[in-house]
Amino acid sequence: MRSLYSQQPTWMHPVPAWAKLAALSAGGTLLVLTDRLGPLGAACGLALLAFASLGRPAWRRARMLLGMAIAAALITGFHWLLGSTALGAASALRLTSAGLLALMLTLTTRFDDLLAVLEACLRPLQRLGLPTERIALGLGLTLRFAENFYVQWQRLDDAYRARSGRGGGLRLLAPLTIRTLQTAERVADALAARLGR
Repeated sequence: MRSLYSQQPTWMHPVPAWAKLAALSAGGTLLVLTDRLGPLGAACGLALLAFASLGRPAWRRARMLLGMAIAAALITGFHWLLGSTALGAASALRLTSAGLLALMLTLTTRFDDLLAVLEACLRPLQRLGLPTERIALGLGLTLRFAENFYVQWQRLDDAYRARSGRGGGLRLLAPLTIRTLQTAERVADALAARLGR
């Protein structure tokens, strides 16, 4: 499976995965502690500046920002129709800020490093008899598949754009579903072979 991880080093690559996950968790928590547009706007601006500071690896993924902007506009528009524009704007700023932080984590952290942090965090639960390795693997695969789905969609969209000159949009849903199922089947076969089941 392809990954969004960037092989080109940035200033965030040497930062340990646990520190980046802790910062992401703290940032996400702070974002839900206020509904004031001023602090949320400032947080979104800071997140955008931090994302831009990653340089070329970030700008190669700039198309993802368009998706975030569209989602933010839809959220704000929906709340405008309901007469709660300020709440919609706050939600959009919160979503965009968290999305930028998560994208920075994905671009600069290897999957194996994330999985190691998850396993370490879940290890105390082994005393309760919980299968922490399986839980960590499940969480890791979820993260990995989320990346893979985006990469698959991007490749399909690029191919459609090369043929027609415009984006594929919802037309790509069926081929994306087929590719996703094929990938899931390959991963399931690999896990079954590795686990001997």
